[in-house]
Amino acid sequence: MLPLFECYPKLAQNLPWVPLGSYPTPVQRAEKLGAALGLDALYVKRDDSSGDEYGGNKVRKLEFMLAEARRRGLQEVLTFGGTGSNHALATAIYADKLGMRSISVLTPQPKSPGVQRSLLLSHRYGAELHLIQSFDEQGPTATRICDEHCARTGQRPMVIPTGGSSPLGTVGSLNGAYELKAQIDAGQAPLPDVIYVALGSMGTAAGIVLGLRALGLPTRVEAVRVVRDTLGNRAAMAALVQQTTDLLREADPSFPDTGFTEADAAAAIRDGHYGEGYAVPTSGGQEAVELARSTEGIALENTYTGKAFAALVEDARAGKLAGKTVLFWNTYNSRDLTPLLAEQDWRRLPDEFHECFE
Repeated sequence: MLPLFECYPKLAQNLPWVPLGSYPTPVQRAEKLGAALGLDALYVKRDDSSGDEYGGNKVRKLEFMLAEARRRGLQEVLTFGGTGSNHALATAIYADKLGMRSISVLTPQPKSPGVQRSLLLSHRYGAELHLIQSFDEQGPTATRICDEHCARTGQRPMVIPTGGSSPLGTVGSLNGAYELKAQIDAGQAPLPDVIYVALGSMGTAAGIVLGLRALGLPTRVEAVRVVRDTLGNRAAMAALVQQTTDLLREADPSFPDTGFTEADAAAAIRDGHYGEGYAVPTSGGQEAVELARSTEGIALENTYTGKAFAALVEDARAGKLAGKTVLFWNTYNSRDLTPLLAEQDWRRLPDEFHECFE
């Protein structure tokens, strides 16, 4: 049973959930990486290994979102992302595992091997792929696709928001904080003074913040913004925390209302590492990716985790983390799906995606 459900059994009765992940994810002491940064107590929460098929932070959210689709008796889900979206790929993989089909509405991001890999694997797992040119097209495109599918099958696909960051999806990330507390209580990890995590669609950071507050832990969260500030900001995160709290309290009134607000000092949205745009690499992010790889063999990437870890590197070098216990929450997938790529041909993708390969 999930640690959150052990604390609040009514949530297990009233919230949809299907087991998809491999938990608890380890907390690894990164001694070599810490030594390179002058830190005595640097740890990594290895959510990159959260699922046997595919890891990363999306698995926790999909356990709730796909369970809701299944509860409704639906066979299709529709979600959004960039052309290299880990969320869209994870949705395709785990929807397929549950006998469902995923529909991905994707916006362009800079061409890269990661983009190519995500598109090919999404196709491999049966995702229906649609390319749009801007975020403004998401709503109208989703409505059109859902109408077409409903006319054909009699069912409208369930829409999963970008990153799975709805209140229900955020409950999965909240459980991650309860899982960490159980590891601390079992002596498997120390209580961190600060947690660094990427801030994209905000569900992971919001869930961790809410979980820490509900548990009464003093840990501060540095949520490193890797999307434009109109999407990731304090007001939006505070709203998501409150909406998730409302959902939980409706399911179990004993869950605490933590009173988290936009001005709360328990969490900071960290600017300065977004760079020139979403998925556009930064020099600091690239250095952070290489540092994690060369010291600990931990794989990060340039869109989310590299930029988030760059903020930790910056603070360590500035002496801001001296004497502190620091935890980096690794939200990237480390499961190797490379063998599956050999059988894929990009020419079988919809024509509008061919430019990602040519």
